[in-house]
Amino acid sequence: MDLGIAGRNAIVCASSRGLGKACATSLARNGVNVTINGRDSVVLEKTAADIRAAAPDVEVTMVVGDVADRQCQAALLGAVPEVDILVNNNGGPPFRDFRELDRDAMVEGVIMNMITPIELITGVADGMAERKFGRIVNITSISVKKPVLGLDLSSGARAGLTAFLAGVSRSLASSNVTINNILPGFFDTDRLQGSLEASVKTLGITMDEAVAARTQQVPAARFGQPEEFGEACAFLCSLQAGYITGQNLLLDGGVFDSAF
Repeated sequence: MDLGIAGRNAIVCASSRGLGKACATSLARNGVNVTINGRDSVVLEKTAADIRAAAPDVEVTMVVGDVADRQCQAALLGAVPEVDILVNNNGGPPFRDFRELDRDAMVEGVIMNMITPIELITGVADGMAERKFGRIVNITSISVKKPVLGLDLSSGARAGLTAFLAGVSRSLASSNVTINNILPGFFDTDRLQGSLEASVKTLGITMDEAVAARTQQVPAARFGQPEEFGEACAFLCSLQAGYITGQNLLLDGGVFDSAF
């Protein structure tokens, strides 16, 4: 399917690895010029090379930095004068019992997973509306719908983002600007690997046992592949997806158990 977005310009935050990289790669394969972002310049350069190899006809621009930093945000927005597509992504606070969270940690978590994407959306929304095209996708988490102990701060911040944008998305819809959220479950990424390694250490089990225990929670009986996530993101950014807005797309292999 031709997604109708060749020649468009995208910012993909926190895209040096994992789901962010998958989104940037899928967009590039569909002819979108991508500006990618990450904190590690060496990893980001490797990612840029990978994307250029997969999509040699598009422009790939790098902005090194923490997307939660205002200077990094300014650099991202400055690198793309006319942003057509924005994919918001950022790492979340680590697993931690809520009793261990002090005020500074909570503020930092909210900045990372709620305030930062709102700031970036504010920076691009009016321009998108004037040009009558905009696609905004926020990578949140299944934990917005299905509580995960120890991820209370991350879940709360992402849920706050979801609620904040519910009205915003409707206000921009008549200008052909859409805002949607993708809620990943267990995907085969470095973040999941870190979680599995923590289970091995904490529970005294083997890695195979940790993987088996985790996949038993998934009706699809496997972890998701980043490429699957990237393709879903690219579709939500497509010309054909203009009638989809304000929605939360679960990509979890059936983990969230609900009829509605």
